Amino acid sequence: MNVSNPQSSPVFSKLAISLSPLYLSAPAAVELVQSIGLKACMAGIAEFIHADFLRWEDFDKSARVANHSLDGVIELMPIADDTTYSFKYVNGHPKNTAMGLSTVMAFGVMADVATGAPLFLSELTLTTALRTAATSALAAKVLARPDSKVMALIGNGAQSEFQALAFQHLVGIETVRLYDLDPLASAKCMANLSRSGLDLQICDSIAQAVQGADIVTTVTADKSCATIITSDLIEPGMHINGVGGDCPGKTELAASVLAASKVFVEYTPQSRVEGDIQQMPDDFAVTELWQVLKGQKSGRDHVSQITVFDSVGFALEDFAALRFMYEAACALGMGERLSLIPKLSDPKNLFGTLLKTGLKSDGLCVAS
Repeated sequence: MNVSNPQSSPVFSKLAISLSPLYLSAPAAVELVQSIGLKACMAGIAEFIHADFLRWEDFDKSARVANHSLDGVIELMPIADDTTYSFKYVNGHPKNTAMGLSTVMAFGVMADVATGAPLFLSELTLTTALRTAATSALAAKVLARPDSKVMALIGNGAQSEFQALAFQHLVGIETVRLYDLDPLASAKCMANLSRSGLDLQICDSIAQAVQGADIVTTVTADKSCATIITSDLIEPGMHINGVGGDCPGKTELAASVLAASKVFVEYTPQSRVEGDIQQMPDDFAVTELWQVLKGQKSGRDHVSQITVFDSVGFALEDFAALRFMYEAACALGMGERLSLIPKLSDPKNLFGTLLKTGLKSDGLCVAS
């Protein structure tokens, strides 16, 4: 498969800027990942994310727009550079699984900045899991100790297998210790990863899972201020990948853990509201990941330092993931064209589309 160079934003020809954007459905996304291979897909998305983080200054950035309710949140995540705009619609409703729905459901759009024409419409539920795992692994490669082999995975729901495999393939993790309040979730995760080559261990407690781990990944869904990892559990040299604390009032790490660590975030204005650092004073020191990737600031300073990646998910990661999926779909000839925008012989005559349909509106007879 020939995917375009991840170092540059997609450049679309005038032929690509049509009124029929490419659509990648959920089943098509599954087929795409199976065609490429999961390892190659995660590595490719990580490469695109890395490349776009190195272009950090090129983007018009903002924190996501969130509408909170009692049981969850619905968010829009926009971002753009000079040529391409994207947004993601995503929800987070932890109670959904009791109704047979996913906790997280998402879709995304990519559009041409020069014209505003939509170019790509894609599922992002599966892709979000892929990009989250790819981002976690990308951060760990520059923040965790290079000799890290053992990871504790706290929370074994829908995101867990992706995290485990990304850390195996992109970081070099060999052993994964599983813990979840729901034993069935851990059993599911272990069964899904049974042929991965990982040494999998189901643990009876968080403490058992964390003890001696090089990396601790927390990816829980409970919409509450939790303290899953406390200071008595952390050890010198540990890297903590905090994924589940991603909206106001939802945390996973005790404030004392953050105080004892060097903390890294994606986009500070968003992370101070949504991340685990929402517990800390406004002047609590953090480093943005792009600064480390670009060599402007240091990552881990010494082998015994405790590092935390307080990940909440940022729109630039979805921008990169959409770019990758678009390029892959085009290379594989996958997806279908949608008639999303009316095709007008006269762009100023939108009403004329009704005159050709034989419709009636409010007593107005429309010619057939």
